Amino acid sequence: MLAAVVGMLMLASCESEAQGPVPSTGDKGALTIEFDNIAGDKNLVLGGGASTNGAGEDFVITKFNYFVSNIKLLRADGTSHTVPQDSSYFLIMENKKESQFVRLKNIPVGTYTGLEFMLGVDSLRNTMPIEKRTGVLDPGGSMMEDGMYWAWNSGYIFLKMEGTSSKGNPVNGKFYYHIGLFGGYSTRTVNNTRVVKLGFGELKADVTTSKTPEVHLFADVQKVFKGPGTNLSIGQYKSVMSQQPEVAGQIADNYTQMFSLDHIH
Repeated sequence: MLAAVVGMLMLASCESEAQGPVPSTGDKGALTIEFDNIAGDKNLVLGGGASTNGAGEDFVITKFNYFVSNIKLLRADGTSHTVPQDSSYFLIMENKKESQFVRLKNIPVGTYTGLEFMLGVDSLRNTMPIEKRTGVLDPGGSMMEDGMYWAWNSGYIFLKMEGTSSKGNPVNGKFYYHIGLFGGYSTRTVNNTRVVKLGFGELKADVTTSKTPEVHLFADVQKVFKGPGTNLSIGQYKSVMSQQPEVAGQIADNYTQMFSLDHIH
């Protein structure tokens, strides 16, 4: 009997070795990114809380929306996890708090040390048949009520910032900046999509099957006016749209710098 038992154990061991190492379980978790809009060192409040831009001009923001897409989570070893494109388009709206929390599912368990995303909507989605653009990309959807799509120009508005200022329109004090253009559909245009890359420094986002970290980012509207591209004056530019591609591109360079990491919890 002892010989039989030993033989069975040896056989089981050989079969186990023949099967090779146990494959990874591929455990998945989730991660949330909060886009917290601010104006300098204050929380952004639509219609209230006057601020001063880099040109010394007062302003009050009344609308602030922008598209975030093509999200990639970065690891310390240089590898990354790219969120599937169909699940990687989000419209952040200051007047809709729930839109400011981007919840990512099916994230491989692991430690992440940074993230990358596009501010805008890439050319592939801009030129895709409209019936295939769903969710926040649906030009006729409820999330597009704020007019984040140029029907006349067949393209998404990547960032929309509107407000009032003593240097705004002489009649009503308003100013507005609508920045879009992805490179052109049938004819070439400028490309104002921008990629933002943020490292977490000494902080880390540990994704587990039971723990969902939240990466808290600040987005500072004052950086739209002042950045590496240009120091934007409301008095000089009361409105900027696609008809002013050079200025729109400079503003896009500016707002690429408006994001910073606050904390991770």
